[in-house]
Amino acid sequence: MGDRKPVYLTQEGLDELKKELDVLINVKRPENIQAIKEARSLGDLSENADYDAAKNEQAQLEGRIKTIEKMLENAVIIKEISKDVVGLGSTVAIKYIDDPDDEDEYRIVGSQEANPFESKISNESPIAKALLNHKVGDIVTVDSPNGTYEIEITEIK
Repeated sequence: MGDRKPVYLTQEGLDELKKELDVLINVKRPENIQAIKEARSLGDLSENADYDAAKNEQAQLEGRIKTIEKMLENAVIIKEISKDVVGLGSTVAIKYIDDPDDEDEYRIVGSQEANPFESKISNESPIAKALLNHKVGDIVTVDSPNGTYEIEITEIK
């Protein structure tokens, strides 16, 4: 029980997980139970591909339900975000010192919600680690797997 690592979520992230859990429990699980019953009614289970598929789906479903329940148990909601200092939940505009024309904007979220395609980066990522607790105008060094580089914080939203 000492392994209770907090799961940082925005309110949207928490709502999405609750919605997914609801669908898994109230829609997917009953459908799966029905599929198992129907496959079982076909007789011999030793060579019943439908039954095997339904049982595999059941294992995945129950695993995902347990995972979400554990995440919700350990959820820490990212509250109101400071505009002065970069923190969890901040949206940060940056420019690269090596290439001042190259600007990016990232929202720093917990690892469960990270999605690079939506510019949401994990608080455990190299860029987020470099940005956390810094202010607009600060130039920070990012230690990435490809070496270090510097970025400047241009705005905190």
